[in-house]
Amino acid sequence: MKRLSLFLGSSIFFLLLSFSATAQPPASKTTLKFERALDYVERLYVDSVESEKLVEEAIRGLLEKLDPHSYYITKKEFEDMNAPLKGNFEGVGIRFQIMQDTILVVNPVPGGPSEKVGIRAGDKFVEIDDKPVAGMGIKNSDVRDLLLGSKGTKVTVKIKRRGINDLLTFVITRDKIPIHSVDAAYMVTPTIGYIKLNNFSATSLSEFKTAMKDLKSKGMRDLVMDLQGNGGGYLNTAIELCDEFLDADKLIVYTEGRSYPKEEYRSHQSGTFEKGRLVVLIDESSASASEILSGAIQDWDRGLIVGRRSFGKGLVQKQLSLPDGSAMRLTTQRYYTPAGRCIQKPYDEGKEAYQKEKYSRYESGEAFHIDSIKVPDSLKYQTLVKKRTVYGGGGVIPDVFVSLDTSSTSEYWNRLVRKGIMNQFALNYVDKNREELLRMYPSLEAYKKDFDPAYVLQEMIAYAEKEGVAYNEVDYQKAKRAIDLRLKANIAQNLWDYPSFYQIINDLNDALQKAVEALENGTYDKMRLAMSK
Repeated sequence: MKRLSLFLGSSIFFLLLSFSATAQPPASKTTLKFERALDYVERLYVDSVESEKLVEEAIRGLLEKLDPHSYYITKKEFEDMNAPLKGNFEGVGIRFQIMQDTILVVNPVPGGPSEKVGIRAGDKFVEIDDKPVAGMGIKNSDVRDLLLGSKGTKVTVKIKRRGINDLLTFVITRDKIPIHSVDAAYMVTPTIGYIKLNNFSATSLSEFKTAMKDLKSKGMRDLVMDLQGNGGGYLNTAIELCDEFLDADKLIVYTEGRSYPKEEYRSHQSGTFEKGRLVVLIDESSASASEILSGAIQDWDRGLIVGRRSFGKGLVQKQLSLPDGSAMRLTTQRYYTPAGRCIQKPYDEGKEAYQKEKYSRYESGEAFHIDSIKVPDSLKYQTLVKKRTVYGGGGVIPDVFVSLDTSSTSEYWNRLVRKGIMNQFALNYVDKNREELLRMYPSLEAYKKDFDPAYVLQEMIAYAEKEGVAYNEVDYQKAKRAIDLRLKANIAQNLWDYPSFYQIINDLNDALQKAVEALENGTYDKMRLAMSK
């Protein structure tokens, strides 16, 4: 028996196959050679050995010699890495942060088990199942171990709530907790909608459709789809989302390999946004499924791709189960965009160089000037409708390039970000002032309009000083806009929810600003006309 399912992982996509023991071929001479060597080590080596660890290291070494996307996964790693793509996990449903050695509830998940029993933002966990957790040096992994668990199981927590002297006791029944792949969806202008997708998970299509329905009800005519930093996800989800933008029977992607014949994946149904103007944002961290979607949109001249060259991941893996619950991912195919492009970047200099390649784009100048990207004629292709020139061999190159802006950063800004100072300060500030803030700013719209970060800047500077980040006036002035907006966005996130962060911080999103500009000043339409020549 063979069981087959398709999906794209973070920066990879692969086929999941499992075979019964009777389907295994006879052991090869190479296999027998390895088994004999392991037997010698187990029986004759001078010291006792842990055979399981030896085999794991042997498998790791084997796969590392192949390509950057073939690798070994332990059983624990396998369980942890699949939760975000499944779109849910089982637990109590809170966003938390460890603040001064205490578990602080940032937000309960709406409709989740913690919210249902009355846990609020700002609550502090003192005990979990009679085990003290405050002031005990607890770590994030400890909290997950204590609060995650099977649906239907119960956990008793004691809470300290601001303004109440006695501890509050809650019994929470664990349940499935959704993990959202749509980080934000809102109207950037009265006619332009924006959707930020962080990965391609099992729930992405339904989340996207819900967001589209809401945006259309608010008057959306044009859409900006933000895939910056999106490392991938399920193959089927990438195809389904492409199908929302393309009419029927359009090739979206195809795969091919030495042991596998060419297989095509096409659009097949009416989508929610086949006619409106579409802009897709990408950058050097947009990979795999993001490149399938942006590559298909570009090849069919369906919309504009704005940003910087994508990561360049075009290898297909199979995930093969091993007897102890671990697995290995083995590259077996390449994938190609509709125009025939393989956008896999080279990896002949080794895994470390491969992973660092996107950072070398800063040194080469590519992050700042599109002319720094050199593509040979052999990697030039034509789009399928307008016959524009597009490129293969190392990522999707955008139609509209947006250089990386480093002019408003400084060492002070970098230290604030690296140490998480603004996020920590915002969490503390909101915890102390939540009720007053909500009275002054009853809605996000009111907050965006009226809240001035200058109100709390001195408090943040003093907090940063206590955390070891000395104030520098010159550096602050250089990065003033970025610091002020980030601080304002962090406070909004803790006061309302995660999407609120994007509605403020996106003022720094140069690719989004360029997309809106292209839609509003005629650049989009001129480029579309230019495509038809």
